[in-house]
Amino acid sequence: MRKLQRLSGHRRATLRNLTTDLLVNGKIKTTEARAKDVRSTAEHMITLGKRGDLSARRQAAAFLQNVVADVKEEDNKVKVTSALQKLFNEVAPKYSDRKGGYTHMFKTMPRRGDGAQMVILELV
Repeated sequence: MRKLQRLSGHRRATLRNLTTDLLVNGKIKTTEARAKDVRSTAEHMITLGKRGDLSARRQAAAFLQNVVADVKEEDNKVKVTSALQKLFNEVAPKYSDRKGGYTHMFKTMPRRGDGAQMVILELV
């Protein structure tokens, strides 16, 4: 794991936020170093989602942010889906027959300000 020039608490929060955003949105744009760390945590979360038991759900809930992933209205009822529910109900079942490698990383142009290598990290 890289230090990313941050204190341990800030680094963990950054990885939690980026991993949650990846699982909710399907792709994120970030620096290459951050993407490499997020890739490993996202793949671990998807593996927990594939397990699907209570222990895996609690481990994923301890790591992921509690954010709203989707809001739908059905029959005059509003249905709110959290990031954890989306992981276990939508994302993980897509990869039930796959043993790993749930993400792709595509390099883009360097960032304008400091020239850092930017990538798009997306779920396969």
